[in-house]
Amino acid sequence: MNIIIADNSGFCFGVSRAIKKIYDEIEKGKKIYLWGPIIHNPKVIDDLTSKGVKIIESIDSLNKNDILFIRTHGIPKDTFYTLKKRNINIIDMTCPFVKKVQHIANKFYKEGYKIIIIGDKTHPEVIGVNGWVDNTAIIINTEDEAKELPQIDNVCVVAQTTLKQESFDRIINILSDKIKNINVFNTICDSTKERQESAYKLSQLADIMIVIGGYNSSNTKKLYEICKSNCKETYMIETKDDLPKIDFRNYDNIGITAGASTPDWIINEVVETILSFNNKNRDNQRDTE
Repeated sequence: MNIIIADNSGFCFGVSRAIKKIYDEIEKGKKIYLWGPIIHNPKVIDDLTSKGVKIIESIDSLNKNDILFIRTHGIPKDTFYTLKKRNINIIDMTCPFVKKVQHIANKFYKEGYKIIIIGDKTHPEVIGVNGWVDNTAIIINTEDEAKELPQIDNVCVVAQTTLKQESFDRIINILSDKIKNINVFNTICDSTKERQESAYKLSQLADIMIVIGGYNSSNTKKLYEICKSNCKETYMIETKDDLPKIDFRNYDNIGITAGASTPDWIINEVVETILSFNNKNRDNQRDTE
């Protein structure tokens, strides 16, 4: 039994940076608020709340000088400036790659371009980017939605940073045939591209793939879809407790990858649990001999 962990698994730069910052602030004894989860990982959020971090559903519950962490997905422009006017202490941990998308969309919107965002309209990152163009963007997520768009001129296209490269390429091919004067920005982040590429390669070699990450994590779902396309036996789990009840000894090569919001300790627990299954089976074999 050979366990192979894909390159670029676990925390990406933006998430690692945000998590380090919030734990640093916790150690200083400060009262911290989060407007929504800072990342899509329930175990990490549970740990933060156990340390006194408060997750709020509305900025109306904040008072002057309260400390609010902006999550990695970013927030709309109007919300950002409202917080500033109310003298809320903002610690902006928006991922730098997401900031880039916001900047591009805002710049071209001001120049009179129609903005198209390729991504999930319900995802907080996409909602945030749309907020930087006064919520006027056209948001599409499938090839069919791209085909249904009317003829538009002067368009700027950006992508949710966790989009699958294959999906982006196919949708852009459709849009390029329909739109005059189209400015395309592939804003899928480098970490996402590298993570997806390594997951794709590993899933071609593995007999079984374990994809670790929050069930509400967009980038983890994309990894699952990519791995499933190559390896029929692909499982998406949040923690070691979600591992399938199977005999891992039946697999020569066990591949593991993890979403950008998955800490190393969760990955290590999964690996140790798989190894313990194998060790227990060996012990049981010896007992029966």
